[in-house]
Amino acid sequence: MELGGISSAYADYMQSQNTAATKLKETIDGTDYSQASDDELLDVCKQFEAYFLEQVFKEMQKTVDCMKEDNTSKPTGNLVNYFKDTAIQNLAATSTEVQGLGLAQIMYEQMKRNYNLT
Repeated sequence: MELGGISSAYADYMQSQNTAATKLKETIDGTDYSQASDDELLDVCKQFEAYFLEQVFKEMQKTVDCMKEDNTSKPTGNLVNYFKDTAIQNLAATSTEVQGLGLAQIMYEQMKRNYNLT
């Protein structure tokens, strides 16, 4: 059994990951954030908050016993399972727009300070 090929493949994989990370860092460092408008920046922050809430809602949904039961025998059970992810995404987006956690506003203010946006 030869392990040299495996370690060589692993080394190649790690090199490609380091190269990808380096390219990403160069892209981020070269990006001119001052061209982004305040509305665009706030919109991106709200999108992140909506995604964060979506993940929280999905984890909360896993703890609910009634959703763990096999509801596929009921016609409404199939509809719930089919549209569950879309419903959670819409709930998270609506929650962010209506009230939100304040995470988007905090991120917005922090980014303006860190990147000297006025």
